[in-house]
Amino acid sequence: MKQLFTFLVLSVFMTACASGPKAKAPPNLVNTEWLLEDLVGKGVLDRVQATLAFPEPDKVAGKASCNRFFGGVEIKGESIKIGHLGSTMMACESPAVSNQETNYLKALEAANRIVLEGPYLLIYSKGFDKPMRFTQMTPAAKP
Repeated sequence: MKQLFTFLVLSVFMTACASGPKAKAPPNLVNTEWLLEDLVGKGVLDRVQATLAFPEPDKVAGKASCNRFFGGVEIKGESIKIGHLGSTMMACESPAVSNQETNYLKALEAANRIVLEGPYLLIYSKGFDKPMRFTQMTPAAKP
């Protein structure tokens, strides 16, 4: 009886270990837009919106703080790779806004992991200790 119990416990343990963590399906982000609430643990400037949109498969766009940006994206499971981003070249209203924009674009181009956690979209980037945190924006009503 003791051997049977030991066998059952070991079987359950081995089965649990063999299954391991399952790869998550990539989040469906097409046609969504997100507002940056925290830039890798450094907050964001008041009254300066930085956004991230997924207008179609494999594409990103948004507002970097004062300029618009656009580029390609590849999402597989929790892995994300954003290609080199292009942007408009308008002067920002202040050095602080320009600095936030530069840091945001650098963090996006270094992105390597994406997670939907409750109401937040978290994007982790190589070289940064904390993720960018976004909340979903409500789509504007169509006339």
